[in-house]
Amino acid sequence: MILSLVLMCSTLFAAAQPQGFGGFGQPGVEPQWKDLNYAGDDMEAHRLDIYLPQTNQDKYKVVIAIYGSAWFSNNMKGMTFMSLGKPLVDAGFAVVCINHRSSGDAKFPAQIQDVKAAIRFIRANAEKYKLDTSFVGITGFSSGGHLSSLAGVTSGMKTRKVGKTTIDLEGNVGGNESFSSAVDAVVDWFGPVDMAHMENCETVKDGNSPEAALIGGAPADNPDLVALISPITYVSKKCPRFLVLHGDADSVVPHCQGVNFSEALKKAGRLEEFISVPNGEHGPVTFNEQTFKKMTDFFLKEAAAKK
Repeated sequence: MILSLVLMCSTLFAAAQPQGFGGFGQPGVEPQWKDLNYAGDDMEAHRLDIYLPQTNQDKYKVVIAIYGSAWFSNNMKGMTFMSLGKPLVDAGFAVVCINHRSSGDAKFPAQIQDVKAAIRFIRANAEKYKLDTSFVGITGFSSGGHLSSLAGVTSGMKTRKVGKTTIDLEGNVGGNESFSSAVDAVVDWFGPVDMAHMENCETVKDGNSPEAALIGGAPADNPDLVALISPITYVSKKCPRFLVLHGDADSVVPHCQGVNFSEALKKAGRLEEFISVPNGEHGPVTFNEQTFKKMTDFFLKEAAAKK
């Protein structure tokens, strides 16, 4: 199972090279800032790229974008821009594509600590990089959808305890701890968000699954951690607003993940819309011009509300 997911991610990346994942062409330009290290170390996993629109404004509102890799990769930020970045830049946003530590580098909560560190970094260095952090949105696909969603539902939350297990969500990677890691809006593209129902929408997956690699043990043996890695656990009325997109033919992350998450968000009053894409797979078909427009329209609406 793990090998098949790694091969799938490699195939998606290879397919993205000529024309861009989702059918968009490569940008033809390098990011304005490439390989910035947001943690103050030399790890590839702690690098990010910043792309700005070509409109010569003094500063731009921000969307952070995160790749999917089943948490196995620590360096796919280039693929992130090819998949999600171009429509966001075209809509006028600064797009920050980040790497994060893989499950092979470190176990959870290292990954969400990296995401929050990157958010603090861009707030701490906003003036230097022409960023207007009065609005910070976040999006990602697959495991990047998971991390984006988790960043959203834990905005302003430092730690969380379930049962006898407490995790440090914020961490201190890279410092900048006087700056907020909160986000203002989230677009979740087919993320695994309810880990207790990943196997046929009924129960946890086995000890060979990506989520087992993420937590360092079989999910069935670690119910508290399963809850703590699941964004659905944290949904409340304090969350930012969400747009959720999921293909109904997704064979990697069950469609029920998007359904269940959206129902919880709707109950809390934090759901903008759930888009179930007919015949949408894990990327193909689900990524299309209409769904990308839904994403950009949502972020534009939420950014305008922050003025």
